[in-house]
Amino acid sequence: MPGSVRVPLDPPPRARLRSAARLAVCAAVPWFLCLWWGTSTVPVPAALPAVLILRDDVYAAPRLGWDRLVGVVVGVVLTALVLHWLPAPTADSVSSVSWAASASFLAVLACGCAGMYLMYRGGTPNQQVLVTALVIYATATPGYALARLAESAVGIATVVLLGPLLWPPDPYRSAAAGLDAYRGELGGLLGTVATRLGSGGPPAARDRPEEAQLWGRPGNGLAAYERAARRTRLTRLYLRTPGRPPNGLEERLRLAARTALTLQYFTQELRERARTDGPAPPAGADTALRDLAPLVRATARTVDAALRDEDRAAAAADLDRSRALDLAHRAAHPTRHDVVLRAGLHLTHEAVAEHLAARG
Repeated sequence: MPGSVRVPLDPPPRARLRSAARLAVCAAVPWFLCLWWGTSTVPVPAALPAVLILRDDVYAAPRLGWDRLVGVVVGVVLTALVLHWLPAPTADSVSSVSWAASASFLAVLACGCAGMYLMYRGGTPNQQVLVTALVIYATATPGYALARLAESAVGIATVVLLGPLLWPPDPYRSAAAGLDAYRGELGGLLGTVATRLGSGGPPAARDRPEEAQLWGRPGNGLAAYERAARRTRLTRLYLRTPGRPPNGLEERLRLAARTALTLQYFTQELRERARTDGPAPPAGADTALRDLAPLVRATARTVDAALRDEDRAAAAADLDRSRALDLAHRAAHPTRHDVVLRAGLHLTHEAVAEHLAARG
């Protein structure tokens, strides 16, 4: 699509190197702290939080670290309670069939699964509960549970306090790059839809996992942006976080999140139309769908121009053309019940119009 710039989602080599260095430091520091403290001779749990918590958004480490710490505590308590009433595994029970050891394992497994799903948060269970419970059950030596709890706490604290200070990424720049990547992929998707409609082929292909991920990216980018904006109102712990975001970035992210819903509705309705019409659509269906192709292309150009926010006059002109094509399609096919199909495109036009009006 003209004006679309595809920004790869993979970080550049320099950013990958910074991430690797950050992870190595956050894993090594708690390791040597635990060795100095004397928790154990091989404090692996102290190094694991760096691997399991650190993500591209290093500022999410406090929330992830807290979830992991709570999971470790619950896993330790559950296993301690089970092993208090049931026998722990021994060398003899491992080398031979032991019904008592099997019963204790099943009890730990059941309690760990229950705790994992009872601590549901953010759409996923807290897997750390079950992982900790099983590891402690398999290493049922005196003092290991407390050592694992202490080492996990040291590792989590190191990641939370040190991770965001080591080469922190610019959250606003990441959000802008993600928006550009979404814009480019959206243009490609709508271009493919328009081509299929214009050629008279099936109106839509089957559901694809990558398309579902595409619709979720604007919402994720907006959430990351809002977290960055909230941090600027707090103490400036994160040294490289810019004081002010790029002009208009928040509004464009909100527009992307809003139009992602309406365009997803349109593409899903196309799939439903293809499923219900079957291989031989009724008379007149091909003509109506083929006439949608120019409208889809115009809508794609309109959204692309609004998300780039470079020339508002050009975006407004694209919007006028899209609305004119929408009215022309309604007039050309008055007996077709395409109001549901066109609703996604119409709502997209309304969202762009409100965005342009707010931007002045």
